[in-house]
Amino acid sequence: MQIAFFGSSLLSAWWNGAATYYRGLIRALHERGHRITFYEPAVLDRQAHCDLAPPHWADVVVYPNDACAVREMLNEARTADVVVKASGVGVHDELLEAAVPGLKRADNVVVYWDVDAPATLERLQVNPQDALLQQLPRYDLVLTYGGGPPVVAAYERLGARRCVPIYNALDPSTHFPQPAQVDYAADLVFIGNRLPDREARVDEFFLSVARQCPQQRFLLGGNGWHEHQNMPANVRLLGHVYTCDHNVINASARCVLNISRASMARCGYAPATRVFEAAGAGACIITDAWPGIEQFFTPDAEILVADSGAEVARLLRELTPKRAARIGAAALARVQAEHTYTQRAAAAERLLAEQLQAQPRATAVP
Repeated sequence: MQIAFFGSSLLSAWWNGAATYYRGLIRALHERGHRITFYEPAVLDRQAHCDLAPPHWADVVVYPNDACAVREMLNEARTADVVVKASGVGVHDELLEAAVPGLKRADNVVVYWDVDAPATLERLQVNPQDALLQQLPRYDLVLTYGGGPPVVAAYERLGARRCVPIYNALDPSTHFPQPAQVDYAADLVFIGNRLPDREARVDEFFLSVARQCPQQRFLLGGNGWHEHQNMPANVRLLGHVYTCDHNVINASARCVLNISRASMARCGYAPATRVFEAAGAGACIITDAWPGIEQFFTPDAEILVADSGAEVARLLRELTPKRAARIGAAALARVQAEHTYTQRAAAAERLLAEQLQAQPRATAVP
């Protein structure tokens, strides 16, 4: 299949949490014989902070931030077998959401791929006039990178023809165990940009833990945290962490913390990319509690689960290096066996192939 993919950025993870998801999935689709062109806008200074050279496994087209350029890219994409509009491109989202279904033919598939489904659904439920609501029935498929049954049901209630999660996963070629480095030694590390619906949960599950455990060392990576007004003294700020440094940071800390954004925690079935990256490095993970964890990891054996900052602090105090290593090894074995992008790409391929095979009976959507 020839796939045209409109997303935020493949080349840069700068203020772009979906980058590693795009990379793992698109690389795996390429390895399965598909050709992907990824269209990304020159916006938010992303291309000035690239952490991936143009890869051999995708053609990347960076287009100017104007409507004429968007329409030109859409015209290029019209011959593809599959045309994807991802959520959160960052500019001209409404234009793309309306235009991609207009590329529908009797022999292709148009897809809305949501990389932040809980936030999108909250937006749609709050605003019945949201333009995306009119477009959803025009897409053949809605794919999401998380959310499980609650997200599927919500999308189908809103008019989606079919909604299927294609979850985050591990790319073993980019995330793997490696020796720890003393520069990143810590008892607990969290990497995530400072966002409005994440900040309160970071205060609860990370910063409050640092205050409760003053003798332990904490690392906090991601954009925006330097402006935080009440940072504990035992928290070291890393700023933006390029993806090439994720492995060594995950491997050097006693524990890696996963904190879901509030909307994702409510929906559940939301393992973030950092969970699979950390597991791929053999790290011991502590995650906030959310429905559906058991679908991905076995609590207490492959991951530790906390429902409050006080519980994170307790787990951290009681966790021995030996048990942390055992949990990390079990998580690594689980993701290598069941949660790789090769497996996710195979699932996406089956869905797209099924839809393409049904297309002779379909008619173009006006």
